[in-house]
Amino acid sequence: MVIDDNEIDRYIAETSIIKYRFANEVICKNSASSALNYLASNADQIHKLPNLIFLDINMPEINGFEFLDAFASLPVSIHETCLLIMLSSSIDPEDHKRVRENKYVNRFLNKPLTKEKLKELLLEFEPA
Repeated sequence: MVIDDNEIDRYIAETSIIKYRFANEVICKNSASSALNYLASNADQIHKLPNLIFLDINMPEINGFEFLDAFASLPVSIHETCLLIMLSSSIDPEDHKRVRENKYVNRFLNKPLTKEKLKELLLEFEPA
């Protein structure tokens, strides 16, 4: 799943994921609220949940950190199924600190999503 309000950034992420065969399917959401609704409505259907969520920080209405606050109250099935990767262009040291301190975020990546970054994620999160 890619959550980003910027259409170009969503397109780049989705295209990279498909092109480099990182995943067969990509769910794109243009807002955090839309993504939260999707996750909550599919909490009991594990096969519909994304294994990985790429989350932007700077979005209108609900930003990435507010998404994380809401994510914390979602069912455990979602926490156990979905790995969260913050994918942002933020260079704010406070943002990076907040990401490191959040127990739900597995990694911070700078935009754009590239072949090398996806390969690195595969190596890091591939089951043994």
